[in-house]
This record gives sequence, structure tokens and C-alpha cells, in this order.
Amino acid sequence: QACRLSPRATAMHQMPDCDVTCEYPRADFPIFLPITFGGVKIVALCDGHFPLTAHEVLCTGGGGLDGLLADADLPPVIASHVNAFLIDDGDRVILIDAGAGDLQDPTLGQLHAALGAAGYAPSDVDIVLLTHLHADHAGGLCLGGYPVFPKATVCVARNEAAFWLSDEPTRGAYLDASVRGTFMHARSMLAPYQAEGRFEVFSPGASWGGTVVEEAMPGHTPGHTGFRLRTREGDLVFCGDLFHVVGVQANSPGVTVCYDSNPAQAALTRADFFKQAARSGDLIAAAHAPFPGFGRIEKAATGFCWTGLLSGT
Repeated sequence: QACRLSPRATAMHQMPDCDVTCEYPRADFPIFLPITFGGVKIVALCDGHFPLTAHEVLCTGGGGLDGLLADADLPPVIASHVNAFLIDDGDRVILIDAGAGDLQDPTLGQLHAALGAAGYAPSDVDIVLLTHLHADHAGGLCLGGYPVFPKATVCVARNEAAFWLSDEPTRGAYLDASVRGTFMHARSMLAPYQAEGRFEVFSPGASWGGTVVEEAMPGHTPGHTGFRLRTREGDLVFCGDLFHVVGVQANSPGVTVCYDSNPAQAALTRADFFKQAARSGDLIAAAHAPFPGFGRIEKAATGFCWTGLLSGT
């Protein structure tokens, strides 16, 4: 069941059938949205959006994309949101992904404004967990060559860092041209943190504070990683780029995107995650779902369906 709230609401609401409380802080469309889940404050931060041309990005492997778009009631060019998320458990502030900064479309790069509007300064962030190193997730780490987060440690999966920071000149020759710039951008975004000893790689089983646990979700990139927040009321999974057009990819998990490093693996990872999420009912926070990116996966007659919370999409 979709949970719909008026975007003009300002008081605290208990969402029907959802163990989440939320507050719309502005009368117009917000660039941030705080919720409370399992006693933990989570803030969705909108970095902006970019136009995603479905026939250039989505790969069905056998045609039929027009039908999938029609079934999802989507146009051929989709406004793809870029969402980051902040966890504030009272002991530490963790940022999951950092937005695009000034590396991509002019309609992106709002994360720092969203952070400030939500009442946080970059200096409040203790840890930045990156789901992967593509520019729309790591580009906001630095501006003008200087680190945006003056005390935060930036954490990346070991195999993700090994791939994108490699000196091997032909490592990414097979990748789509749209993501090859990640080799250069990853180095420039991480270098200031490395120089200050504030960059760490993590291995399978890593956790932060005993409540945030890494969850490997490979395929989109070699070390693409989700993060699972465990609370007394259930789990919230930050799934990064597990999907880009959920209206299509929930119904057909085998549909991949040109940005994927290993499309076949990405499709298997997505299908396995959807099966588990449909059984568990875990709340999901997705980087490219319509803002604020919260929702649940349910089994459908064919494939799965996404029930967006708060946005109703």
C-alpha cells in the first residue's frame, strides 16, 4: 500500500502501515526530508535530477522497452533523481553518498544546500560511506580541490577502490564511455582525504557502530555496496544504484543499464535482492528512486513492484 502525504503538511505524521514518522519541512517540494525509523533519524537529501533517456540507458537484451515503459506509465525521457542519505543516531552522523558536486549536470550538485537546509554543516559529518565511486555519488566530496567534509573519514569497499584507483591503463576499456571518467574523478575526489589520512577501504563484514553493516551488491560496479541499518523495528537498506528506473526494473529485473560494469551480475544481484526484500518487507532507500527514495519491494504477478513511501511513487 502506498503511503501518501500532502507536501504541504508540516506536522509530524505517522504513515499508515509503515513504521516511519516523517516531517515535510517546506510547503513546496523539499530538497531534504527527515524521517524517524526504529528510533533513528534518517534524512533524505536531494542532490537534484538529470534526464535519463530510456532507449540510450536501459538494455533489455531483446527489445520490448516501449512496452515496459508503457506498463510503468513512464515517458521515454525520465527525470532521474539523485538521492543521498544521512543517518544521525545521536552518537555519530553518517552520510551515505555525496552527490555529484560540480562533475555532472547543472541540475545536480544540491546536496550541500540540502544538508544545510536540514540543519547540518559538513563539519557535522563523521563518516561518509560510498556505495560506489561513480561521479554522481562521489563528486560532492570535494569542491575546488578541497575536501568538503573537514573531519569525516571516507569509506569505500576494497574491491571498488582497487578497480577505480588502479594504474592498469586498460582496466576499463570495456566500460561504457559515460563512466570511464570515473577513473580520473575517483582519484581527484579521494586524494585530499587520502593525504589527510581520512580514507579507508573496508572488507566484507564491515560495520559501523554495530548497527550499520555493509552488504555487497556487485555488478553495477565491481565493488558496489549497500548498507543495512539494523533497528529495533526492522532493517532499512540503502541500496545505491541497484536500480535506476524502478518502474521498469522491478517488473523486469533483467533489464540493465549502460552504466553497469558487469550487466549480467548486476541483473542477478538485483533479482536476488528483490526476492529477499519482498520476503522481509525491509524498508529501502534508493539513490535513483523518485525523491525521497524510500520504498518497499513486493511480489507482483510478474516480477516485483515498488511501493514508494512518502512520494507515493
